[in-house]
Amino acid sequence: MANIILFDSDARDHLLPLTATRPMGELRLGILTLREKWERRLKGTVSYITQEYLQEKFPIQIEEENLIINGGVLPTPQLCERIEALGLNEALLRNGELIAARLNEAQFELLLGEEEVNELQGQELESSIPLLEITNLWQLTKLNEQALIEDFALITAGRHTAPVSHTNRIIGPMENLFLEDGIEMEYCTINVRTGPVYIGKGVEVMEGGMFRGPIAIGEHSIMKMGVRIYGPCTFGPGCRVGGEVTRSIFMANANKAHDGYLGDSVLGEWCNLGADTNNSNLKNNYTEVKLWDYATERFEKSGQQFVGLFMGDHSKCAINTMFNTGTVVGVFANIYGAGFPRNFIPDFSWGGPDGYRTYKFLEACETAALVMGRRKQEFTETEKAILYHLYDQTARFRSWDKGAE
Repeated sequence: MANIILFDSDARDHLLPLTATRPMGELRLGILTLREKWERRLKGTVSYITQEYLQEKFPIQIEEENLIINGGVLPTPQLCERIEALGLNEALLRNGELIAARLNEAQFELLLGEEEVNELQGQELESSIPLLEITNLWQLTKLNEQALIEDFALITAGRHTAPVSHTNRIIGPMENLFLEDGIEMEYCTINVRTGPVYIGKGVEVMEGGMFRGPIAIGEHSIMKMGVRIYGPCTFGPGCRVGGEVTRSIFMANANKAHDGYLGDSVLGEWCNLGADTNNSNLKNNYTEVKLWDYATERFEKSGQQFVGLFMGDHSKCAINTMFNTGTVVGVFANIYGAGFPRNFIPDFSWGGPDGYRTYKFLEACETAALVMGRRKQEFTETEKAILYHLYDQTARFRSWDKGAE
């Protein structure tokens, strides 16, 4: 079994706030996370070279032979075949940037120490091999359709779907629908002519749900009555979804349980959108959307016409919240109030259009423990240390911050 080590590239900072609490390989795209894709494609186990403050939660595993891979790269069959063909201490490059390498333990230790790696043979990746790499937030929603289709084929190959109740209406070929065991679903409409639909173990889909593929619903999620989902959409494990959603990704354990619209958006874990929350994903003048970039600390052109909401882990908003086109919300923000909030809401913000204060760190931790406890998950000291690092490092974005404790 291959020992795979995914490393965070420089693109990691452009993917904040989603990468503030996880390595790049833990981002979800399609049905699977990037880590899960590599593990299935290369038949191995993954660990990480990531930020120092994340390393305890995501430890590195070094063996006698190791495959080192850029954590933001998507594993296509052609690329995986090329990586598997690498000899010991050979590296694969694209325009001089490291894509993958096969290193023995001694050479890898040199790499970790940022010393020159001796005898490493670099070779340029052939132009005939496509390379898909996530370097910006908006790429997640743009690449999700292709990833859904590829993951569906990978996961369902040689398997049979669980039975579909006769009360449901399926439009299109049955081979485009796959249900894992333990699903509750009655009187729903699923259109698989537009793309495959995958529903994970223990999912509850309440009556009247309408789905238009491609869509993935992670295990133990709940789709509320009359939910309307236009693919491509991905909902990771443990999500609660209602209302109308299109071209969006929920990493895991995120809630949008009520009516309201969400489009071209990505939610981190433990987020909660209040009832009748809506977001804009298209400017009234139909022009290109700019999006906040943590790396450059300014709004950057996306080159895209449809860009919605990007929300970091543990952030929440009150009922009737209205998000403008191309809004970035950091980790642990709590948003409320009439009118449109600003297009960039810093980490640990509390407030809305009428003004903000700092979400005090201990209060945030108390909330996290309660929220995670409801899903029988523990808020650990490791999690607390990660959040404290973020609380400290993002203080400069909170212009109103007067040293709140």
